[in-house]
This record gives sequence, C-alpha cells and structure tokens, in this order.
Amino acid sequence: MGSEEKMMDSSAILGVAVGLVLALTGAGGAILAVPLLLFVLDLSVARAGPIALLAVGMSAAVGAALGLRGGIVRCRAAVLMAASGMMMSPIGLWAARWLPNEPLVLVFACVLAWVSWRMLLQGRACAGVHPDRCTPCTSMAPPCQLDPASRRFVWTSACARALMASGAGAGFLSGLLGVGGGFVIVPALRRATDAPMQMIVATSLAVITLVSMAGVAASALAGRMDWPVGLPFAAGAVVGMLGGRRIASRLSGPRLQQGFAVVAGLTALGMMAKVLLASRGWQA
Repeated sequence: MGSEEKMMDSSAILGVAVGLVLALTGAGGAILAVPLLLFVLDLSVARAGPIALLAVGMSAAVGAALGLRGGIVRCRAAVLMAASGMMMSPIGLWAARWLPNEPLVLVFACVLAWVSWRMLLQGRACAGVHPDRCTPCTSMAPPCQLDPASRRFVWTSACARALMASGAGAGFLSGLLGVGGGFVIVPALRRATDAPMQMIVATSLAVITLVSMAGVAASALAGRMDWPVGLPFAAGAVVGMLGGRRIASRLSGPRLQQGFAVVAGLTALGMMAKVLLASRGWQA
C-alpha cells in the first residue's frame, strides 16, 4: 500500500472520530478536526482548514437534516446567522493564507484551550441536571424569546443583532481556523435565546452546514482544497455522525462534555508544545 493510500485510510478513520464527537457534543468534533490533521497527517493549518470544513459541513448537514425532519431547527435564525458568517468567512480564509503556520497554530491552540475550559465549567455546573434546564446564570431575559404557541422566535432588533454578531464571529473563525463555529454558536444561542438545548444543537448544525459549505466553495475556487485527503475524511465524518446519534441518548451529556474538555485541553497543550519545540529546533 502506497503512502497516498495510507494517508487516505488514515484520513477516513480520523473523519469517523470527528463525526462521532460532533454528534455527541453538538460542537466538539469540529474544533478537533484540525489538530488531528496537524498531528496525524502532518498538514499545515492552511491546508488542513478547508479539509476540516468539508468534513464538518457534510457531517453537520446530516444532523441538520434530521433536525429539520423533527421540526426543531429554527430556520430563519439559522439563515441569518449563516449569512453574517458567510460574509466573514472569506476574510478568515484570506488571513489564514497569509499568516505564518506557527502563529496560526498558537492561535488555534489558545482558542481550543479556552473552549475546553468553558466546556469543563459548564459540564460541572450541569452535572445531574437535564440539558434543557441547564441555562447560563443571568438575571436578564434573553433577547430572543420563543413564542409559546408557535415555538418560533419573536423577532426584535435586539434578537437580530445578537444572532448576527454570533454568526459573524463563527464565520471568521471558520475561515481562519477551519472550524465550523459550533463552539461559538451553541453558547451564543444559549445566552441569546430561551430555546431548549435540543433545538439549539439542531439550529447550530444548520448554521455550521451553511457557513462551512461557503468556506469549502471559496477554498475550492481558489484551488486550495486537497480532495484526495478531504473526501475520505468527510465520508468518515458522516459515518461517525450517524453512528454517534445512535448512542448519544445513552450517555451522560455533562460527563461527556467534561471528557471532551479534558481531551481538548490536552490537545491544545500538545499543539503549543509542538510549536515551541519547533521554534527551538526540536522535532515534537
């Protein structure tokens, strides 16, 4: 078996892991995709980013389609967030193309460390609590309120601004780091809305699908998509998403979140160590 075939096989296996974590956490698999491609396949952030976006977008599309069938995706909110994200994604892609790889890896590691810390704290706070009842501590009413009768958001200017700002941040990080932005979207929807967690995750997957596909299209048009590695990785992610949804309901959400937070934190430390050792002339 040639080195190219081995890389394709490894890519598919890594994709399964990404899709599985994305299905179980609603946001985690996306931000683990790039570190896996960096460590296992030894790709640069600029090369790994579009591959990760392809896998994340395809696997999120599966989850979003199932959410649409169940009627729990808030479509107008998803489209608004995705539209603002699509405007910022090309700026992130441009920045990723021109920034050196080592500083970009450090930025990614810092973002990953922050996400792992937030998820660890949230997992502890929500231990033993039903996910839909575990909400951020705040005395202020969220700007986006669900209508009790229709189960749709009551649209106000404050609601629209909150969703657009969240989508823009997710879009920029999507282009810069090759992530779907779910780690931004899910907490933002928890703060900005009173929607139940199941609805938040489904809506987040819809936004991730739209934003990721926009980034994939931009990368493909610019000739920066590595299809031989990207397609097996994406196919594996879809398989992982489907498999993960079958076992997600049997696992404890907060404990799963804490476990992911530990893995993400260790990954962030490993990325930082790799860059620092490389800068001193060592091989990590």
